[in-house]
Amino acid sequence: MAYTTEEIKLSNKIFYYLLKHGELKEDVEELYKNYSENENVTELVKEMGEASECYVKKYGGIVYLIPKEDNDFIGYSKGELKKALCKSGANDKDYYLSQFVILTLLVEFYSSQSISSKSREYIKVGEFLNIITDRLKDGIERAVDNAESGIAFENILERFEALKSSDSKSTSKTTKEGFINTILDFLDSQGLIYYIKGDDMIKTTKKLDSFMDWNLLNKNNYNRVLKALGEEINE
Repeated sequence: MAYTTEEIKLSNKIFYYLLKHGELKEDVEELYKNYSENENVTELVKEMGEASECYVKKYGGIVYLIPKEDNDFIGYSKGELKKALCKSGANDKDYYLSQFVILTLLVEFYSSQSISSKSREYIKVGEFLNIITDRLKDGIERAVDNAESGIAFENILERFEALKSSDSKSTSKTTKEGFINTILDFLDSQGLIYYIKGDDMIKTTKKLDSFMDWNLLNKNNYNRVLKALGEEINE
């Protein structure tokens, strides 16, 4: 297919904007309109995304640049995530605990299979701490009967229980509250949740709601998350 010089220039401009901002909204009128209405421009931008190991997806009226799972240039490497989410000198148990916390948060908010995947509007941090402990203990019980369980629940629970408990709103990564606080701060900085510290509350953003409704929670991916958490899957 032949593209005009103007289409190529516009596509480059749109992709650079996505690299810089991560998303493209309607208020950037020229770029948004060309991406949405010109099939050649849309195709060129998606091809540039593919060459950069990214997806270019439009959800809820917003165009997003989404790094693929192994893209540690635009996205985060395991080492970078460990540094951002865990205390200095953290080991793999700390990292896997942080990933378990994020998976648990997603399943708690998005367990519905109706028109919208979202099943609740908010979670209190204290409730979320109890949910994490309960899911880890349930996972250990199920793992006894399932040798192929995807998560070493016992090791992760051991790491979680090794963190101190605090009655105050501690930010130290050596406490349960501080460990969770660091993860929630990170998700808030990525525009995925609102972490309302004054109310001890977690709410999701439109960005995360759109991702979960249109991409992550198709049935196959939802079942992958449940399987990782050790849940039974009823087809």
